[in-house]
Amino acid sequence: MKAIQVAKVGGPEVLTLVDGPTPEPKPNEALVRVEAAGVNFIDVYFREGRYPAPLPFINGQEAAGSVVAVGSDVTTLRLGDRVAYSGALGSYAEYAAVPAKRLIQIPAQLDFPQAAAAMLQGMTAHYLTHSTYPIKSGETVLIHAAAGGVGLLLVQMAKILGARVIGTAGSEQKAQLAHEAGADEVIVYTRQDFETETKRLTEGQGVQVVYDGVGKATFDKDLNVLRPRGHLVLFGGASGAVPPFDLLELTKHGSLFVTRPSLQHYVVTREELEQRANDVLGSVVRGDLKLRIYKTYPLEEAQQAHRDLEGRKTTGKLLLVP
Repeated sequence: MKAIQVAKVGGPEVLTLVDGPTPEPKPNEALVRVEAAGVNFIDVYFREGRYPAPLPFINGQEAAGSVVAVGSDVTTLRLGDRVAYSGALGSYAEYAAVPAKRLIQIPAQLDFPQAAAAMLQGMTAHYLTHSTYPIKSGETVLIHAAAGGVGLLLVQMAKILGARVIGTAGSEQKAQLAHEAGADEVIVYTRQDFETETKRLTEGQGVQVVYDGVGKATFDKDLNVLRPRGHLVLFGGASGAVPPFDLLELTKHGSLFVTRPSLQHYVVTREELEQRANDVLGSVVRGDLKLRIYKTYPLEEAQQAHRDLEGRKTTGKLLLVP
């Protein structure tokens, strides 16, 4: 099969198209023929070595496709089942052997690209808004990169939960997309200071929660726009890792809470995974949650997909198709 392998960590150029054997599923696994694979910032972190993995490895954490073989211990899946998953390395390939407990059945109303686009980013937005900081109706939230893949879903979920949403975006075009997703106000950070604008929009009160996937470039000002006992939910580091800081700063800013969550800790049990995934996929089927697939790339263009993602040129989801 063809796959995108990382033999040494580094920039997008280390993503190499290789020919290799199709994996054999272990007793607890199913072999999935990948129809669409999601491209996410976590893939960048693995490629860079920020998240270590034994070399060489096939990149990618998310895909949708059909079951073509099952391991001897698997009783919950049959050949031909349409499934999607996240949280298992190896999706940038024509086939992936995936633990059966990670696979979710796709509703008949969704195609493979939709399912692949919804899993990781959809469940991320879900746990952030429903579990890490459960939004209550009437609260004001700040969402960075509101026109990104996770951002657009965060905006929609926050509105469904009754929040007033302030977003940030890097251009007028991206701001318009965030507005269309439901954001009440959008700050174009390339020409406005988001700290100043957020304070103005909240009449100096600040917001109850900041959802931040940007990291280093926004962290310090995030602390300044939170109201006392507010929550900073740092779920990514697109601009780089946040340097160490003195926890006393949290006291100075009003007894704040900071958390650095990860999806894997919010889908620990099969029950929680099914509930979260089915909530997301069901919302897409009903039309409550609208997906934006920005671009679909052939598998061999994985390097370009990563360059586009890191260059902040994208709005919505990127997919690779073997």
